[in-house]
Amino acid sequence: MGDTSRLCSVWLGSETGILKGVSVSRKQAFNFCNTSHLSRAEEVRALCWGDPDESELLLGSVDGTVKTFSIQKGVFTETRRCGEPAEGCFTGLEKLSGSGLLTCVETGTLRVWRDDRTEPATEVKAGDHVSRMRQSPVNRNHVATGGKENGLKIWDLQKPDKPAFAAKNLRDDWLDLRRPQWVRDMAFIPDSDKVVTCTAYHQVHVFDPSTPQRRPVLEFEYGEYPLTALSLPAAGNAVVVGNTHGHIAVLDLRKGVVRGCLKGMTGGVRALQCHPTRPVVASCGLDRFLRIHGLEDRKLQHKVYLKSRLNCILLASSHLVDGGGVAAGEGGAQDVKEEGGEEDDEVWETMERVEEKTKRKTTEEEELPKTSKKKKIKGQE
Repeated sequence: MGDTSRLCSVWLGSETGILKGVSVSRKQAFNFCNTSHLSRAEEVRALCWGDPDESELLLGSVDGTVKTFSIQKGVFTETRRCGEPAEGCFTGLEKLSGSGLLTCVETGTLRVWRDDRTEPATEVKAGDHVSRMRQSPVNRNHVATGGKENGLKIWDLQKPDKPAFAAKNLRDDWLDLRRPQWVRDMAFIPDSDKVVTCTAYHQVHVFDPSTPQRRPVLEFEYGEYPLTALSLPAAGNAVVVGNTHGHIAVLDLRKGVVRGCLKGMTGGVRALQCHPTRPVVASCGLDRFLRIHGLEDRKLQHKVYLKSRLNCILLASSHLVDGGGVAAGEGGAQDVKEEGGEEDDEVWETMERVEEKTKRKTTEEEELPKTSKKKKIKGQE
């Protein structure tokens, strides 16, 4: 299994609890799980790297456990209890220095886990209905949270008593009615203190904690449907967003306009990630496909069918087209061909062919139109 796992450059978590690895260069996918007892209680909701070398994966499951997967060995090596199912699903999972972990659940409990202790070292209440938690790639002690009627908050893990920044809601509309808020995803903009968020009310907001202003410094909308995910390209000055109707767009963060749209999705987008060095973005969601688009020409480069609804995605920092010299399918991992074409062909071949016989007209039916036509002509004369 280690031979096949080392081929994969894209990792995805599914609703059925299966960890899926995809070799983009070979257009093949491999399932890594115990197929004898699959359960939706082990649905994968969060993915992150377990070390800087990207040799381990951390998976956050619905049952409150965090599993460690070794890419070198191709097996799960550890399971750690980091929450209870009653607290809700994981909305964020990050790796801290050493063996530390950072988790957040839907009920708003943000926890810091140190070493192998069963109790968290730090526990913060981030508010109810948290939809997403993200860690700053520059300052690893800064994390952002947000959710339904729970605005953006930035926390300093060294001073967890209160948030370092708490955003204010938008001003009332022209009817003096309160505007609802629902943060669905966020990201820290590199080389700045700014944070960009997307909402369930198809809004994109940019906040700047370095200024006294707690409302967005930039606000614009995209489409008419709830935004569910976003990611920042390596080039900067832009953000890629996806919504519940499968629309993905590249938006300019300087002018608040649409640069272009990425086509091909047929279901709601659940996760997006831009490659850290290359101008590509990977997406997944309800239509069970992994798609990789180029951000420069906005064309679909790769498309792989993965048979399960997908919740989260993680790209390796190496080149996506790199592949090893090991034959696919070794080690017991299930090989899933692109588009699932061979499996569909077998189903159609086993089905009995039904031919519809055309009913031949009787002699009376053939003569009837001729007789009526003659009578019509005689009446006209």
